[in-house]
Amino acid sequence: MASIKTGNGTDIFYKDWGPRAGQPIVLHHGWPLSADDWDNQMMVLVAHGYRAIAHDRRGHGRSTQTDIGNDMDTYASDVAMLTDTLGLRNAVHIGHSAGGGEVARYVARAKPGRVAKAVLIAAVTPMMLRTQSSADGLPIEVFDGFRSAMVANRAQFYRDIPAGPFYGFNRPGAKISEGVVENWWRQAMMGGVKAQYDCVKALSETDFTEDLKAFSVPTLIMHGDEDQIVPIAISSLRAAKLVPNASLKVYPGLPHGMCTTHPDKINPDLLAFIKG
Repeated sequence: MASIKTGNGTDIFYKDWGPRAGQPIVLHHGWPLSADDWDNQMMVLVAHGYRAIAHDRRGHGRSTQTDIGNDMDTYASDVAMLTDTLGLRNAVHIGHSAGGGEVARYVARAKPGRVAKAVLIAAVTPMMLRTQSSADGLPIEVFDGFRSAMVANRAQFYRDIPAGPFYGFNRPGAKISEGVVENWWRQAMMGGVKAQYDCVKALSETDFTEDLKAFSVPTLIMHGDEDQIVPIAISSLRAAKLVPNASLKVYPGLPHGMCTTHPDKINPDLLAFIKG
């Protein structure tokens, strides 16, 4: 397996598919998944001549189950080391959910020439948690509930999320895909519970406002208006006002995991933005 080793000894697993001369597209997965969550998009990107790269965030997937560094600053530093190691320039960075936060933190600090464009999909930006300055954010009890459920019975909790709100399978008339649910569970259970526990704090309490304001590359923001995990009103609708000259595309009726449930809608829009 391909991996890099960070300064504190953490191994970061990554996939690197497609022609090395192709424009690099770097994909950042959501909590608590892995690079495998992007398999559909990677296959499409490679078929169109791009170099598709996806990593397992520290503590997730096949990367080291570290109990340290599970915060957005370290996640972004890991990405910087990966892009430096692979010599990636003019890259498009695409992040889903917590991966969108990782993209925001990385892009805001990236070296000149490294980033060409950015895509935030159902991202946790600018901030999820309810605070005095963000009164309509989600209460801390929501995220405490996540953490408590992980400690009590992570295996069952990681079954309930994809079978319910993540893909909108709890909606009336929804057709549940057991394969999709089981693949979510498989990816989630590969990671370390301590890192995933800590990542809940990172994705919910990190304020990405200044990161978004610092963007200087073309940015596409994509979100389903039926997202039950990251409500669009507190995330993408706000982020679109913070990122200079961002383009916002809202998908009526689509859930949080829309890249998996509706690749026929998402992939053409990604390709058009990358090529445009």
